This record gives sequence, structure tokens and C-alpha cells, in this order.
Amino acid sequence: MDPRRTLAQQMAGEVVMSDDPGGTLRKWRSDFGVAQTDLADRLDVSPSVVSDYESGRRQNPGIGVVRRLVDGLLDIDEARGGGRIRQHARVLSAGFDSDAVLDLREYPTAVQLSRFYDAIDATELVDGRSATIAGHTVIDSIEAITRLSSEEFYRLYGQSTNRALVFTNVTRGESPLVALRVVTPTPTAVVLHGIDPEDLWEHAPALARAEGYSLAVTGLENAEMLDALRDVA
Repeated sequence: MDPRRTLAQQMAGEVVMSDDPGGTLRKWRSDFGVAQTDLADRLDVSPSVVSDYESGRRQNPGIGVVRRLVDGLLDIDEARGGGRIRQHARVLSAGFDSDAVLDLREYPTAVQLSRFYDAIDATELVDGRSATIAGHTVIDSIEAITRLSSEEFYRLYGQSTNRALVFTNVTRGESPLVALRVVTPTPTAVVLHGIDPEDLWEHAPALARAEGYSLAVTGLENAEMLDALRDVA
């Protein structure tokens, strides 16, 4: 399987089939952490061209334009080391839709949980049973809870439950933490992304202590967090 080709087909297909092609283009550009000006420079067009396609001011792009925009994003990612391409390849090879699982990674050696938390600017609220992790999975909580079966949910652990599960698209944290109660065993750490400690579900700390996992929150921007995770191990 050619990871770049597979990802390019997925990206182009989503844009072409979308009811809002411009919004879908913008989503992918944001996921890759590429500024409109950088993409425009790569394609040798003015930034207003990219902006017009994303905002819908230009007519729906044809497949040729979509392919060029997608190739531009992938070229930029490869020039930066190919982190996003590898990230999506890991998710797809694990059998997940990249809308539900944003990243899934196994580490070559164990990583201190404190280092992981520092990398994503996370605040630990409850101590867990282990000081190290062997991998992480970043999950869109709504997509995962509404679309994944219990068996698929368990596969979020990858090769080891000694990992951090990072849930994005969280309001208070109640739904993902309740969902974890039906999965045995529990992970080493759970990170709730996008919320402040004072917004956390009031029963979350007690639940984490009862299940024995570390619980943390982070307010880091999604793209910035995914970039930071590339350098954890």
C-alpha cells in the first residue's frame, strides 16, 4: 500500500463528495497545519485563490483543481518530514476511519507519562498506576462513541493497553469516560482535550481513581497537539 496515494484518494474523495467542498478543503489544510499562504506558494497562486475555494466564493472546484490542492498539501507534508502522511497511514492500517481516530502510535521504547503530558501541555488531575506509556491514540470522542462497536473501541488500544487515550471533541468528559467502563482493561492514561479543569464532569476524578488510570486535560489546539505528539518518542 502506498500511504500517500491512499491518503490522496481519501482526501480528494471527501472533497468531491462533500456538500461543502470548500469547508472540507479547509478542514484538510488545517489538519495538515498548513497556512493558506504556504499552500498558495506551493501551487504558485495568490493566497486569495485558496481562500476563494475554501470560502465558496469560487465555483465548486473540479477534480483537477482538487487533485492539485491535495498534492500541494502532501508535497508540503513530505518536505516537512511526512509526519501527517505516516499518521494517517497508521490509522488506516489499523482499520479505522481517520474521522474517528486522528492518530495511533506505538513507541519503540517506553516514555515517561510526565514527558507526554509536558509535550501536549496537559494538566494531570488524578495520578494513575503507571509512570510510563508505550503508545497513544487520539480519538474524536463523538465519532468513536457513535460509530464504533465495543470490539472496535477495544482496538483503539493498538498493541498495548499501556497507552494514553486522548479524546478530542469533548464538552465535559462524561461520555468517553462512561464508554471506557465497558472496556476491560482500562488504559494507563486518559486525556480530555479542549476543556479546562473547572469544566470537567464532577464524577470524572472519582471514576479515574476507581479504574486506576491517570486523568489529565489539555487546551492545546488540535493541530498543535498532533504536531507535538510526533516528537514524543
